[in-house]
Amino acid sequence: MSDARIEGYARALFEIARAEGNLDEVEDELFRFARSYESNDALRAALTDDMVPADRRQAIVESLLGDRATATTMQLVSMVIGSGRGRDLPEIIDSLVARASASKDLAVAEVRTAVALSDDQVDRLKAALTNSSGHEVNLKVVIDPTVIGGVVATVGDSVIDGSVRTRLDQLKSRL
Repeated sequence: MSDARIEGYARALFEIARAEGNLDEVEDELFRFARSYESNDALRAALTDDMVPADRRQAIVESLLGDRATATTMQLVSMVIGSGRGRDLPEIIDSLVARASASKDLAVAEVRTAVALSDDQVDRLKAALTNSSGHEVNLKVVIDPTVIGGVVATVGDSVIDGSVRTRLDQLKSRL
């Protein structure tokens, strides 16, 4: 899909969530859904299969999100899936997250870790990324078992890779 269409969908989702008064919560739920969507081949196949009727794809979204997300989040995802834009969902949501962050003068910081972080760890990581980037950040944590240990943080175009995998690769190359 063209960048203009992705931006159009992102702008529409942003405006709806802002009008509903729950932009922060919806943005976080959409981000988590997009990461789950990207990592689950069966879900992605079910929600992008043109042979599956739109109402059935929307029912899948509703059963997945159910009481785990706000009604706004469920309706927004359902709308995108129902309109046949499921393949573009992660890009649309990433654009919405960037738009929501920019509206609060924040940079998006996506952090991948092998395990969930405690609240204290999240606070310290947020402070460290704010300090290193020079911008307040909207921290988005993604659990990614391929990281093995440590963290991989992306703030804008900058990538900070403190993962065990990278350190092992560096050590291997030195030997």
